[in-house]
Amino acid sequence: MERPSTTAPPHVAIVPTPGMGHLIPLAELAKRLVHRHGFSVTFVVPNDGSPSKAQRSLLDALPPSISYVFLPPVIFDDLPAETTRIETLIALTLARSIGSLRDEVRRLAESTRLVALVADLFGTDAFDVAKEFNVSPYIFFPTTAMCLSLIFHLPKLDEEVSFEYRDMPEPLRIPGCIPIPGTDLLDPVQDRRNDAYKWLLHHAKRYRLAEGILLNSFEELEPRVMEYLKQEEPGKPPVYPVGPLVNMEKSSKSDGSECLKWLDEQPDGSVLYVSFGSGGTLSFDQIQELALGLEKSEHRFLWVVRAPNDKAANATYFSVYSQNEPFEFLPEGFLERTQDRGLVLPSWAPQAQVLAHRSTGGFLTHCGWNSTLESVVNGVPLVVWPLYAEQKMNAIMLTQDVKVALRPRADAATGLVGRDEVARVVKGLMEGEEGKRIRNRTRDLKDAAAKVLGEDGSSTRALSEVAQKWKAKLVN
Repeated sequence: MERPSTTAPPHVAIVPTPGMGHLIPLAELAKRLVHRHGFSVTFVVPNDGSPSKAQRSLLDALPPSISYVFLPPVIFDDLPAETTRIETLIALTLARSIGSLRDEVRRLAESTRLVALVADLFGTDAFDVAKEFNVSPYIFFPTTAMCLSLIFHLPKLDEEVSFEYRDMPEPLRIPGCIPIPGTDLLDPVQDRRNDAYKWLLHHAKRYRLAEGILLNSFEELEPRVMEYLKQEEPGKPPVYPVGPLVNMEKSSKSDGSECLKWLDEQPDGSVLYVSFGSGGTLSFDQIQELALGLEKSEHRFLWVVRAPNDKAANATYFSVYSQNEPFEFLPEGFLERTQDRGLVLPSWAPQAQVLAHRSTGGFLTHCGWNSTLESVVNGVPLVVWPLYAEQKMNAIMLTQDVKVALRPRADAATGLVGRDEVARVVKGLMEGEEGKRIRNRTRDLKDAAAKVLGEDGSSTRALSEVAQKWKAKLVN
């Protein structure tokens, strides 16, 4: 194979683990490396079957300097379906792809000026391959600084605590963070006997092998924990806050979108956008209560609703509901009673444009980090309704620390958020004094987000520092 020209751009391999939530911010990172710093990039994508249409569509839309390759699919026939958590599957998708990853990195090392390998949060097994080919191993951490602090702290916590974290009598004190009840920690740490916890601990111990960690957050959003993460400690890699990395481009599907036309007709800041992300589903009973609560609030709303699922919030479901009647699980007469101030959409909306729209005045969200950052950069205050993964931690941070959100309380007996509680928090956000304070705080963060991504902003400088280190490898 012909050696790359000495004038060829420095090259970075990005290894995402499965999930659109990880791929979207990594794509934004790749675009910044190409446009601002003159790199070329290859996404090396492990997968557990045929890649999704959404994955391919996102990767196909990237600039020509960004290419991608899907590694051969791995098989999970040996794993018990009932007890195997999503985090285990994510970690194993990469762990079982190491041989084919090595072949691809070897090809890149021979055909490009490869300087770095960036793996995301469950991808540290790729570091062995990076070291083998003398390229810098980095982590891209797609969620909060608070979660990153927990990951750094987890090996010590694992040694010091002998029982389940959810049974701790006092809230947990993670360095730089507000105290968190054990029950609100990440999903994979809630059962220490499960393989998901063991995989998370495995990766947490390997974070110190990274030469640096790129964090999708920014200092003004999480100042106290950022201060801790920036402190030098033996063996702790430097942390570079490079966020907020969110996709703000128009979706090709949204041209002439019904919901954007509807938003055009609504007063400024009057609409509550309701969406639980690409994987979030609610139970039948919870959908009923949410619908009746939105109706009772008497506020305008745009609701992206999926068919109910009475298993786990992040489970894959097959709807038993008719495709011809997509909303038959909503309360009887709900659509008719709210038609003058509500719009209900099945499955999807152009979220970036909805949140940027002048009519959108609030966002009821599952608290996924991509959605949260999209809301922050648009100055839209939040009602947070965490479902799974790290979202309970996000909710605590946004309500108690950053103070840009309200959180409804679930009924202790049923576990449901009742219609009265839904109406209360919606009114509180859209018309109350607390909502006004949250709105002002969110506007401040919108300005801060724009500033950190500006020409001399802290996130722009942090990524420039990393880019210079990578380019220095070519000189040396």
